[in-house]
Amino acid sequence: MTTISFIRPTSSDKATSRMSKVAMTEFDLCMWLGDAMPGDTLEYYRGFLAKDAWKGPGQRLKEPERSVLERLAGRARWASERGFAHLVQRRIAPEQFSYLVIARPRPRGARGQLLLNELAKAA
Repeated sequence: MTTISFIRPTSSDKATSRMSKVAMTEFDLCMWLGDAMPGDTLEYYRGFLAKDAWKGPGQRLKEPERSVLERLAGRARWASERGFAHLVQRRIAPEQFSYLVIARPRPRGARGQLLLNELAKAA
């Protein structure tokens, strides 16, 4: 059975974390990926990613929250493209999705600190 780690606000201020739709940063995702074992699953965002990250007319999130989300989504794609993770989304309700990153077995030669170095270079 798969255990899913759900997002936790990075701020200790409860009022701020309730108002913020983006509860995780790109750095948080990189740290999780560095420690994750194959099969570990993390919900890195909940909402409608494409619409929430949109910049322009009808923009849903204000800056800097929108740009934090855009960087987070970009880092998740980066990890997937390099074989560090699988990306999955689950529909919860209309226009409401749970975005998951699932750790993959490490590519040959990428162990602990080496993976962290690779993630840090890209950040």
